[in-house]
Amino acid sequence: MRKLLLIGLAALLVLPASGFWYYSDSDIPRATLEAKYAGEPSRFIMLPDGARGHVRDRGPRDAQALVLIHGSNASLFTWEPCAKRLGDTFRIITVDLPAHGLTGAVPNRDYSEEGMVKFVGEVTDALGLQRFAIGGNSMGGRVAARFAEQHADRLTHLILVDASGFPDNGENRTSLALRIAGMPIVNRVLLHITPRSLVVDGINDAIVHKDIITEEMIDRYWDFIRMEGTRDASIARFNTRGNSDVRDHIRDIKAPTLILWGQEDRVIRVDAAHKYHASIAGSKLIIYLGTGHVPQEEVADESSRDVRTFLTENSGGAYDARRH
Repeated sequence: MRKLLLIGLAALLVLPASGFWYYSDSDIPRATLEAKYAGEPSRFIMLPDGARGHVRDRGPRDAQALVLIHGSNASLFTWEPCAKRLGDTFRIITVDLPAHGLTGAVPNRDYSEEGMVKFVGEVTDALGLQRFAIGGNSMGGRVAARFAEQHADRLTHLILVDASGFPDNGENRTSLALRIAGMPIVNRVLLHITPRSLVVDGINDAIVHKDIITEEMIDRYWDFIRMEGTRDASIARFNTRGNSDVRDHIRDIKAPTLILWGQEDRVIRVDAAHKYHASIAGSKLIIYLGTGHVPQEEVADESSRDVRTFLTENSGGAYDARRH
């Protein structure tokens, strides 16, 4: 622990020389961000424990439902390109997990993987969804996989997009922001100081297709992390110990499964995709060359088309494809 603390303090000391600005960084009121980001089709759902979940629900109500879950430090907006392309045919529900987006901090302060799975279950119950497809990116993929393991009777399909939960064989590239956030004690500084530069660093590490990075995207990430209560909730989440539940129960997944991955993902390397593929019977694997950690945004047309085909065909046959 002492060594970890020293490394973290050293990282903080070199930040000014790296171009970071230090200042007291006030929280942004929830109402301010809701006025900015909660336009149509956003809605808020009150859950049994008092959490106020932010969701977007679009598409035909009698169509196949697809619930999409974002990754760590992201929000439901990462799925906007997919929702816009698929909402003509499918009912698309996107969700802000606890400690993220406009859901933010929740009363029970449960930011564990199990807490996230429970949250998704409560949201889908509130929406009256009995059976549906579920997809997730990065941390959201891990939550989706765990949901599939626990609630097989509710799922029609599972879609994993550069999902965590299955360790790979190499060293993943972790942004400076995530390294600091993962350091107990040191990460408390993020309660008061969250430079926009840290956000830029994290986005650049995740995304290979730099043309999709906009000032609006950066500001949205930066705004949400500074919403009142979110930084404290995020630190509590990073301080929660991980587990091997997804990996240990992976063979329990029976739903037809589509695995999408960016070949150049530096956050979760592509060999994790092959482990998922080998462990889930009948799964389909598509790898996008020249693509990073968020294919649903980086190659939105192609990934959305692959999701559409998968849901329409409802096929469980195994294959392995690579896409340029």
